[in-house]
Amino acid sequence: MPRTRPDINVPALVGRHAVVTGASDGVGLALATRLAAAGADLTLPVRNQVKGRAALAAIRRAVPGARVVMADLDLSSLASVAAFGARMQEEGKAIHLLVNNAGVMTPPQRQSTVDGFELQFGTNHLGHVALVAHLLPLLRAGRARVTSQVSVAARSGRVNFEDPNWRDAYHGMKAYSSSMIAFGLFGLELERRSRAQGWGITSNLSHPGIAPTSLLAARPEVGRSADTTQVRRIRTLSRWGLVGTVETALLPALMAATSQESEGGKLYGPRGPGHLSGGPSEQKLYRPLRSTADAAHVWEISEALTGVSFPRSAADVLLAGQEKAS
Repeated sequence: MPRTRPDINVPALVGRHAVVTGASDGVGLALATRLAAAGADLTLPVRNQVKGRAALAAIRRAVPGARVVMADLDLSSLASVAAFGARMQEEGKAIHLLVNNAGVMTPPQRQSTVDGFELQFGTNHLGHVALVAHLLPLLRAGRARVTSQVSVAARSGRVNFEDPNWRDAYHGMKAYSSSMIAFGLFGLELERRSRAQGWGITSNLSHPGIAPTSLLAARPEVGRSADTTQVRRIRTLSRWGLVGTVETALLPALMAATSQESEGGKLYGPRGPGHLSGGPSEQKLYRPLRSTADAAHVWEISEALTGVSFPRSAADVLLAGQEKAS
């Protein structure tokens, strides 16, 4: 007897503006399609215009009449992030949902962004930090929910504070895990600061479990000319029902971003064995994501490295003045 595929009900999103990064394929594309089907106005910022146009066509085939536009964004370039933010602010359209989904995973050799950051740290984490900063007025105007997609790789390890760009002893998987933990800590700190300073933004985290996406497939742009052994195994396990599919992997982010029951400061992921597949549910924060001190430190170094700044509370401004005077 065939198993019933898990799913959730999505509330009507007519009149809501959603921005989804990494929506040119995989989980991001499937997620964007579900948001379009619920009536959302979609902006898809993409790096690869060919893939972006194909994604728009796929969404419009699946959802006739979908309100979706494409925009240029390369998260590995802070100038590109700033330009996208400026264009969005010029348009002045409030953002109600932001799903930070894009990412790169385990380049076999260390690579740098155009700004000199290790590619995973610079794209997965710093690029999204800068994106949130540049979009903050629009997010506040929409009292937005910001959902940041992390990974099961954030279950263990730590942020490499001593060498965040992995200039010494690069290790692809450890660098990926570090970028995901940093990004998760940022998303949780965004929730805390929004509450403390009245920004009106709700920020939470999701993870897709394990599914056969393009993250570990052949990606010449990250120096991977062929599919990895891991992704071939994942495809087999997915066919056997032991890990997720793209259609199930999108559900935690969809729940985190749209459900009236989802809350800020929480993590949502698959509830199946090992949290690798199955329907979505709230989950206990991974241990590396629980330190508020680490989260504040990530916030500070991210502002310094990206050159962006977030509003500071009156108490912060006063403290900074006292430190400067001393």
